[in-house]
Amino acid sequence: MTIALLFITLFVCLLIGVPIAISLGVSSLVAIYFGSTLPLSIITQKAFTSLDSFPLLAIPFFMLAGILMGKGGVSKRLLDLATTLVGWMTGGLAMVTIVACMFFAAISGSGPATVAAIGGFMIPAMVARKYDGGFAAAISASAGSIGVIIPPSIPFVLYGVIGGVSVGNMFLAGIIPGVLIGIGLMITAYFIANKRGYKPSETEVFKFMDVLKATNDAKWALLIPVIILGGIYGGIFSPTEAAVVAVVYAFIIGKFVYKELTWEDSFKSFREAVVINATTMIIIGLSVSFAYFMTLEQVPNQIAAFLTDFSSNPFVILLAINLLLLIVGMFIDTISALVILTPILLPVVMAVGVDPVHFGVILVANLAIGFITPPLGVNLFVASSVGNVRFEKIVVSILPFLLSMIICLLVITYIPALSLWLPNLLGK
Repeated sequence: MTIALLFITLFVCLLIGVPIAISLGVSSLVAIYFGSTLPLSIITQKAFTSLDSFPLLAIPFFMLAGILMGKGGVSKRLLDLATTLVGWMTGGLAMVTIVACMFFAAISGSGPATVAAIGGFMIPAMVARKYDGGFAAAISASAGSIGVIIPPSIPFVLYGVIGGVSVGNMFLAGIIPGVLIGIGLMITAYFIANKRGYKPSETEVFKFMDVLKATNDAKWALLIPVIILGGIYGGIFSPTEAAVVAVVYAFIIGKFVYKELTWEDSFKSFREAVVINATTMIIIGLSVSFAYFMTLEQVPNQIAAFLTDFSSNPFVILLAINLLLLIVGMFIDTISALVILTPILLPVVMAVGVDPVHFGVILVANLAIGFITPPLGVNLFVASSVGNVRFEKIVVSILPFLLSMIICLLVITYIPALSLWLPNLLGK
């Protein structure tokens, strides 16, 4: 009855539009008050103590670094490089959008930030070239999801903290799956563009010298992931310290090298990062309280027992978990889902021999798909806003890209080497 009360209250709150953080807190409050002898203060205690974590400091710093890079001219130079690389192809602007999102993913760590930074440029550009507005926004929204898979990734930081998994290994594990999803989206975009006649202009041809020039112009931006990952695996700094280094580097490049970051932009970047991080920390804190109460009620053990009784075959277990996560991603944001589900599902998959690093990639890739699935679909709303495209048009246009991402997810799920090769080669 207590567990039923917990989940019924949660779903009622979500259905009537209560913010996810408040929904988690209220459902925990109701379940504890009516179904247990625990003091209500346990909610606030767990919420605050959960945030007393040094690795979690990486989240606000990576957020700030991504915002500074977007305002400091980094995204523009990455777009120019992507244009020289793939702008000459059929559906060239769509290809540019996907490649630019992959580049920006390697410096932002956030899906919505990637959509805002790249989609803000590319959606109007595609519409001006007679691309369908829904298609243009759908490309930006789906490619922006790669922002949480290619490192640095804020969800990977959180998963590493909760699951006791090396954040550095999680960063390495996300590289190949992130590139795979990007290629899958490019193939999908090519066939749609070819069918609709989205051809590049006659002036857009591949020139090696243009690529070299664009690479030189973007060299300071391209060094960011090298510095972050190189510093971590060279033992120079931890992932949290790497986030601070990224902020300092982004500020120096934007202010003194590209000279596009004003003091006003810097102030706005800090303010934006504070607001976003405040929201994120509230969600994390109350999610931990919710997860703690479920643990006390042995919900993870019951779910683990149910799944292992259902089947001991890793193939079947992972398929069932993928279906569950795809549904969860439609209704619950990534941060909350990670905090709640990691303690429940990680013991289950480890019991059937799944590597925790590999499972982390599966978990985050599933929740990345949640960025483009209504009703939550954060990336869809961001793309609609920055591109001034009706939400309904984007939802229709996103379907082939959603299918492409699900196919890539299944490939990632059942070919563990895609996630584990780099961690096994370079990880610690």
